[in-house]
Amino acid sequence: MDTTLIKPEDTWLLWAFLAGWAAVSIYLEQKYKWASKVTGAIIALAGALILANLNIIPTDAPAYDAVWTYVIPLAIPLLLYQANLKRVWNESGRLLILFLVSSIGTVIGAYIAFFALSEFIPELALITAVMTGSYIGGSVNLAALSAKFDVSEGMLSSTIVADNLMMALYFFVLIAIPAVGFFRRRFPTPHIDRVEQSADEEDGTLAASYWQRKEISLKDIALSAGSAFAIVAVSFKIAEIFGSIIPDEGAGWQLLSGLLGDKYLMLTTITVTAVTLMPKFFDSLNGAQEIGTYLIYIFFVVIGVPASLPLLIQNAPLLLVFVFLMVLTNMLVTFGVGKMFKFNLEEMILASNANIGGPTTAAAMAIAKGWKDLIVPVMLVGTMGYIIGNYIGTIVGNTLYGF
Repeated sequence: MDTTLIKPEDTWLLWAFLAGWAAVSIYLEQKYKWASKVTGAIIALAGALILANLNIIPTDAPAYDAVWTYVIPLAIPLLLYQANLKRVWNESGRLLILFLVSSIGTVIGAYIAFFALSEFIPELALITAVMTGSYIGGSVNLAALSAKFDVSEGMLSSTIVADNLMMALYFFVLIAIPAVGFFRRRFPTPHIDRVEQSADEEDGTLAASYWQRKEISLKDIALSAGSAFAIVAVSFKIAEIFGSIIPDEGAGWQLLSGLLGDKYLMLTTITVTAVTLMPKFFDSLNGAQEIGTYLIYIFFVVIGVPASLPLLIQNAPLLLVFVFLMVLTNMLVTFGVGKMFKFNLEEMILASNANIGGPTTAAAMAIAKGWKDLIVPVMLVGTMGYIIGNYIGTIVGNTLYGF
């Protein structure tokens, strides 16, 4: 049934592509100015999208599942090892407000898209609920809400294809915005200015300037990787225990389960707590951010893989219009309110990204752009979407179900 050159069961070939193309993307970003402007994240994503649609690599495979199951959880603590909770508390308040505003944009977009297309797309009330949660939190919310509302497998797969393609296109837009003069002239860009000023003092690209070679030892690698594995294992086990003992009946219990039973939220919480209690230890680990960033680039490759253009055209082109309306409304609300209250362009980009793609993609974009002061805040703020996404999606689904 699968007609791709590389089969889903060719695990080593697929891992060679994932790891190799991530490495090529990083190399190009740091070697050539054109690639630095495009960013390695987009190169990673675009390469996978092209090869998947040329039927060279499959759109679904166990290797991709392993990235979501193992690579992303390991990347999160490694990228949080430089978290200074006091600094984050001072800097993330504004970002949290903008993130919640962006979430309101998602909800408004959900209602607009539903009433515009409800006559043409079956099960749209259920799909709207699922995508509302997904575009506030992420794939965790998508999985939970699709099971809750029992969306048919055919409609769900078509929706996921449209979602993946829309996210890929939107990430192109968000990453390109800082290079557009229209936005640079109308919004403050302190983080972009800082990165460019730093790069002016060095030869090469912005990425190469940010990721300069540093002293690193075997001990650094061992302690960084070993502690990351330990933190992920402990966090996921604690979340599993809480999830099994907390009742799922009643709004209060559901809220508590969302707080304590979510493994990614628990992972972030335990990592930040450990870093706050032992700042000297984690600050001394050179290489943790580099390892975590490389893992994130592998994730960017995987993001581009499922965006199958023929499947989308064949099954549900209107679903792409549906998710486009949601994303467009989110962007307009985020940037409109951001402009009104004088938020930075970088904050608006990351707040919208954290809604549509989740905290991991937002943090990855901050890393790719060199906005190091926003990496931890957007990761922390974005995890709020994991909690509130399911509840807001449920409310939207229940209100639309009668139509």
